[in-house]
Amino acid sequence: MKETIRAAKAAAEALRSVFDATPLQRNDHLSQKYDADIWLKREDLSPVRSYKLRGAFTAMRKHLEANPAQSRFVCASAGNHAQGVAFACRHFGVQGTIFMPVTTPQQKIDKTRMFGASHVEIVLTGDYFDQTLSAAKEFCATKGAHFLSPFDDTDVILGQASVAVELMDQLGKSPDFVVLPVGGGGLASGVTAYLREVDPKIAFRFVEPLGGASLRAALRAGHPETLGQVNSFVDGAAVARLGDKTYRMLDWVNPSHVLLAPEDRICITMLEMLNVEGIVLEPAGALSLDVLPEIADSIRGKTVVCITSGGNFDFERLPEVKERAQRFAGLKKYFILRMPQRPGALRDFLEMLGPDDDIARFEYLKKSARNFGSVLIGIETKRSENFTILFAKLDEAAFPYRDITNDGVLSEFLI
Repeated sequence: MKETIRAAKAAAEALRSVFDATPLQRNDHLSQKYDADIWLKREDLSPVRSYKLRGAFTAMRKHLEANPAQSRFVCASAGNHAQGVAFACRHFGVQGTIFMPVTTPQQKIDKTRMFGASHVEIVLTGDYFDQTLSAAKEFCATKGAHFLSPFDDTDVILGQASVAVELMDQLGKSPDFVVLPVGGGGLASGVTAYLREVDPKIAFRFVEPLGGASLRAALRAGHPETLGQVNSFVDGAAVARLGDKTYRMLDWVNPSHVLLAPEDRICITMLEMLNVEGIVLEPAGALSLDVLPEIADSIRGKTVVCITSGGNFDFERLPEVKERAQRFAGLKKYFILRMPQRPGALRDFLEMLGPDDDIARFEYLKKSARNFGSVLIGIETKRSENFTILFAKLDEAAFPYRDITNDGVLSEFLI
């Protein structure tokens, strides 16, 4: 038996002391929709609601086996890795210092503290993650603690490979396709390393958020590159730079097999899974499902495993997710209308609205001229074509307007 297979199976077996294998579930809704045999590997149902526990536990276990006197571990994370490390610290009875940005939502801080209990100390420092990471590494250097990387670590990658061990055992055969989300590359590296040894015929597709395409950038450059800007909405996968180790394990990937998921479109997928299937996914957890329409022709009639990598979703974000989904689908728009300052002008505008059009926002911004006032208007509708009809009516009535739905600067200040 090859060493990769043997090590991954040993890692999976060791994890059974912490939690049972996460379910591999056939999804009838998606299978019918795409005329394929689609299975979901439910990492959102692990004890910390993400796969990150696997890597943290495995790396901590192996380090303690080699260094039994080690008593303190450190990580820098604002999310799932922090929770995995906290859980592992409590399991092994060691102390953990978890550095988190000052801007980390309280819900994530509370969950990390809950998993680690008295075994973790949380240090809030830095407005940006890079500052937090620097503080964590400086602490390690001065205190002799061991740093646990979220993805760029051989033992962390080995722990993530246990996902592949389980899905093969559960499916009982090789899938035709495996669809993997990518952030720093730890999960993708571990899963593909194992499955390529087991069956080289398995095909892979990799999914990154549009605003954090670090794998695609690395493949194009021939080495990891730091992205100049990252959209943090998909916080579980919005990584500015692929790991050095993970790149070396993924440099064989065909760039055309790396798909990009727009952040707002991911919201449509999240709502579909919540409303139709009752499955709560965080943005990163929905990545593998979001690209199914793009690969529909390739997977028709095939057996497909999609890894749903996490379900740590704060329901206070639900209004934002709904808003993003509506805007991407063309069902909600914002525009600035120059309203004539005359009796009946508002009534004239209201009569232009169709039976499916709802006013979601109406706010006078200022009286920009003696005869006109600027109004911020948000409209929701049931069919995107309804906006074509509305805007035609506005043009015909000579009501000047500006669609600001996709204007990042104006949207940030006004909406």
